[in-house]
Amino acid sequence: MLRHAIIAVIGFSAAAFATATVIRLDRARVPEAPVPAVMQIPRAQDGHYWVTGDVGDRHIRFLVDTGATTVSLTPDDARRLGVDPDRLAYRYEVSTADGHARAAKVRLTSLSVGGATLKDVDALVIEKGLPTSLLGMTYLGRLSKFEAGPEGLVLSR
Repeated sequence: MLRHAIIAVIGFSAAAFATATVIRLDRARVPEAPVPAVMQIPRAQDGHYWVTGDVGDRHIRFLVDTGATTVSLTPDDARRLGVDPDRLAYRYEVSTADGHARAAKVRLTSLSVGGATLKDVDALVIEKGLPTSLLGMTYLGRLSKFEAGPEGLVLSR
């Protein structure tokens, strides 16, 4: 079982999600680039899939987690993106491998993984208990397909 956290958002209604405060995490609007036909992410020694995502000019290491409802950030990674986690409104309750935690909604103006840049990606900052940031379904779900194969995780559009 993944030790690094499978996150499920509890009580995440569409109305609440639409009315939450949105924070732009990077300063420049980046045009959405076409997603390469196929991206391959090799399996790491620990059996997981790790990627570096670019949010503006910052690099964030993500664990690819198809069980995560949203892209989820640790407070340290949010801080690296210029957000003060102490000033966020933690309005959502989430479940992680370490138990329940509070989360605050943010929006990434752009998130690029392996050359696939997507604009306006919803994310959560998890107040406590998340050991690493997660690349979840608010990014992965906008791709046409992702699957694990013998060569690694394949993302395609």
